[in-house]
Amino acid sequence: MSTPAFLAIDWGTTNRRVYAIGADGGVLATERDGQGLLATPRDAYAGEVASLRRRLGDVPVLCAGMIGSARGWVEVPYLDCPAGLDQLAAGLRWIEPGRTAVVPGVALRDPDNPDVMRGEEVQLLGAVASGAAPDNALLCQPGTHCKWARIERQRIVSFSTAMTGELFSLLKANSLLAQFLDGPVKDGPDFRSGVALARQGHALKALFGERAGALLGLRGSGQVAARVSGLLIGEDVRGQSLGPGETVYVLADPVLGDLYVGAIEEMGARAVLISSHDAFVAGIDRIWRLSRER
Repeated sequence: MSTPAFLAIDWGTTNRRVYAIGADGGVLATERDGQGLLATPRDAYAGEVASLRRRLGDVPVLCAGMIGSARGWVEVPYLDCPAGLDQLAAGLRWIEPGRTAVVPGVALRDPDNPDVMRGEEVQLLGAVASGAAPDNALLCQPGTHCKWARIERQRIVSFSTAMTGELFSLLKANSLLAQFLDGPVKDGPDFRSGVALARQGHALKALFGERAGALLGLRGSGQVAARVSGLLIGEDVRGQSLGPGETVYVLADPVLGDLYVGAIEEMGARAVLISSHDAFVAGIDRIWRLSRER
């Protein structure tokens, strides 16, 4: 492998993905492991970064994600909306000058709808910077906590977070529905039926109805997981009040992305699936280049 220009780390709560990025912005190598925030003591971050440099190249490192939180390596203050890649580059927290930096997160300081993100901002803005999404767009980044962001003139002007994935995990681990949630989840008739239920509202009532339907033999227990997933994701999408034919750019892997694309289409809007990994690389590379210009 040729020597990279820098290493980029998307350091989340449970997982870590590392990219060795060349001078042309291309990915030379990548690693993914479970060495996220929860598995890394605060006094171990310097050693982890040193180990990555030994394996991938003794070059500058840019870190994004939960590593900049109060529980991470250093706490980096949030930037207020509106925020673009130029603001993120200017707000880098250099732990080692010229060597190791952490990207700030973004905050929405609305007293009625406060919100924060760390890491997603790089992907959301990277999707726009790469041309995968237009300068003015609605972007959706599914996950444990699904982010919806309005981008105007290549800046995040507002966003919201839904605990969709976490709710499904909690229901699967510890609820009356748990015994019925082992079936496959994919876009199809069962999933779309759940989305259709979400369009009617009353999601909490509908959740209990899924258990009742299985107990009464009105549907097979193997159908429930897909229907509940459709109900939760459908409720998430419904909350965005999408207009007919409105386009949503979805940043996700194909498995989870296909579910959101299906739900968005079922709600009468249009969805475009974008690689979240490509978006992160585009965003972090632009931050790197902007930081070098300063």
